[in-house]
Amino acid sequence: MTALGCDPVLERALEVSHEVLWAIDQGDLQSVAVLDAERLRLLQSARSRREVLSAGDHTVLRQIAELNDRAIGLMEHHRRDKGEALDLAAVGRRAVVAYSNTRQQR
Repeated sequence: MTALGCDPVLERALEVSHEVLWAIDQGDLQSVAVLDAERLRLLQSARSRREVLSAGDHTVLRQIAELNDRAIGLMEHHRRDKGEALDLAAVGRRAVVAYSNTRQQR
């Protein structure tokens, strides 16, 4: 047990959750995938090692869940931003095609 009174594997999973948020903020989706897989392995390991969770374990799991919710929100925000950028690019391409056809007819 550590200072938080919880499983050190869960504490590492909490650290990885913070790293996931940082990677999302940096737009590093490859790191997000790697970190998320590491966090999953850690959580599965912690679950398989212990039958009963301490109060500290519950606190850390709650923090991990909150960070995960924030990460999902950030990913959705980035997805919407990318979608809007793609839509804007498509409008621009259609405008170029439309104006180029008009120009050729003159």
